Amino acid sequence: MSKVIFVTGAGRGLGTDIAREALAAGHQVVATGRRPEEVEKTLGGPQDNLLVTRLDVTSLEDAEAAAQAAVDRFGRIDVLINNAGNFFAGYFEEISPAQMRRQFDTNLFGPMNVTRAVLPILRKQRAGHIITLSSLAGIIGQEFCVAYAASKFGVEGWMESLRYDVEPYNIHTTVVEPGFFRTELLVDASTTWPEPTIDDYAERTTATITAWKSINGQQPGDPAKLARVLLTIAGQDKPLHRFVAGADAIEAVEAKAKELLAQAEASRELGDSLAYDNTHA
Repeated sequence: MSKVIFVTGAGRGLGTDIAREALAAGHQVVATGRRPEEVEKTLGGPQDNLLVTRLDVTSLEDAEAAAQAAVDRFGRIDVLINNAGNFFAGYFEEISPAQMRRQFDTNLFGPMNVTRAVLPILRKQRAGHIITLSSLAGIIGQEFCVAYAASKFGVEGWMESLRYDVEPYNIHTTVVEPGFFRTELLVDASTTWPEPTIDDYAERTTATITAWKSINGQQPGDPAKLARVLLTIAGQDKPLHRFVAGADAIEAVEAKAKELLAQAEASRELGDSLAYDNTHA
């Protein structure tokens, strides 16, 4: 069945793949980005089933205007895919407070802005699906990813809790945790690489930047396949609340789950001793 699918960050990378696959499947697509003329060009020009509109996810006003434009054009929104994001790489001490805030503004508060604008429409319909791209880094902290991982851990907590807010209105939520996919996250337009500013980190920073850049274009995951799977999930009557995307991510999440269980067991003796002792008056 044809749906109205609203995609953020549709100008490049996975967002472009999602929009293309959705159009090819016969859906009506609202493709958004900071430079709508580039988004439209990337997707092959004007099409009956395509609305391209400006959206900087850090702007709630942009989000509200884009949501209204979608309803004006197609009458409804069925699926919101929060895809837009960026990556501030580096060790914590070399990431400025301003850069940390910018990371959260895009990766956490950005999808919150868009969801805040779209949710009243979904509630009125008593139907809808919110899909938000997190990351394996939202489950497992990694070296050189402190800002990105912190923002994605925030996405995980927000989406996991949002589920309970919106379930009574027949609105589904799915948080997606991709491993390494051949998207454009590691290109300079999406990644801010740190300048070595602290001697203790300088050698590691230089080596890690080189290693990360060498990964780009070699990631095992196919973003077009991921886009098609996301559309499959969007069409399910009872979609997954969490989708771990890629064999590498599944293996890593399984290992993290085992680690958490082991840490819980190791905490048991001390952790169980913390309740009030009610045996004495």
